[in-house]
Amino acid sequence: MQFYSSAIHINTTSNTDIINISPQVADLVSRHNILNGIVLLFVPGSTAALTTIEYERGVINDLRRAIELMAPEGITYEHDARWGDGNGYAHVRAAILGPSLTIPLRGGQLLLGTWQQIVLCDFDNRPRTREIIMQLQGIA
Repeated sequence: MQFYSSAIHINTTSNTDIINISPQVADLVSRHNILNGIVLLFVPGSTAALTTIEYERGVINDLRRAIELMAPEGITYEHDARWGDGNGYAHVRAAILGPSLTIPLRGGQLLLGTWQQIVLCDFDNRPRTREIIMQLQGIA
């Protein structure tokens, strides 16, 4: 059993950036000699999340609209009253989607569906540099 840990750094703007990180993940996987195993991805912080989606403009816009319906930006959040930073909605959105993904690896390839990509969703109301921690475990 082999184990590797690495990180991807992504600069975001603000307000629901949805960024395809599949190429960066695949590149890191290809650098290691693991054929079968798992890839664990985790984004530290409470205003960003990871998920998979077909990364095309229509679905991305649909996801943004669905997230806005679930946790609207323009309503009162107790977090904002307490901290005054105006990003209560970002915390709720990130909690709904979650901070991590686990993807199987077979034959050195991520087992994603034909149109499935890995995306970072940054909901914060200010630009950030996000770190996505990747842990790779498996056998050669």
